[in-house]
Amino acid sequence: MPKQEPPYLRIADHLRRRVLGGEWELGERLPSRARMAESYGVGTNVVQRAQEVLIAEGLLEGRTGSGTYLRPPVPRLPLVRTRAAEEFPAAPAPGGEWESETAVLVPATEQVAQRLRIEPGEAVVHTRYEFLLERRIVQLADSWEPLALTDGTPVTMPGYGPMHGRTVVARMAALGIRVVRALERPRPARPTAEQATLLGITSNDLVTVVERTYLDDSGRPVETADLVIPDYRWEIRYELPLEAAE
Repeated sequence: MPKQEPPYLRIADHLRRRVLGGEWELGERLPSRARMAESYGVGTNVVQRAQEVLIAEGLLEGRTGSGTYLRPPVPRLPLVRTRAAEEFPAAPAPGGEWESETAVLVPATEQVAQRLRIEPGEAVVHTRYEFLLERRIVQLADSWEPLALTDGTPVTMPGYGPMHGRTVVARMAALGIRVVRALERPRPARPTAEQATLLGITSNDLVTVVERTYLDDSGRPVETADLVIPDYRWEIRYELPLEAAE
């Protein structure tokens, strides 16, 4: 006897036909999962898994606290990584803005400590950034700075004080620390459950995580960050300056 297809796949197939058949307009909100579950005679978890299949295919999108929508075509915007370290945390696209939340006295994890060349458990300043475009979160970032560098100064908290909203480079310069290099290590990844929820994507969607570390003129790491960039939204480009041949 052939193996029966899981219920969520059967519902996904039916939903796909309804979507492609034009039952909903682009950007329109689908009925609630409870209503769909009732109409299909299944539990809401089955409908959720079915919708996640179509979200992964790019037909639907989930919006935290709002529901599931027919995804309109989203052009991939260029996200240019250049020699200009002043770009972050400036908005990577016109009309967008960063929101942030900072915590001090956070013990450095082993990975963060290795990137900052400090001891695990040593205090760092941890800032979480959310980039909003058209009132939706479309990019995330986590930043860590050794507290020993900024403790007791006006620039300890990136989101507060006289240097509010300024870049790492500018804030460190105010302390006489000259940031001269940025090391970046991009890698493909799947989002964590929290990241997927914030970005309105599923755990099956692709993101690029850019591990970036700023170094001063002595080679000391002064900040390290993870930039989480959804693949469907951003096309990462690197601009590399070249010296003219003599």
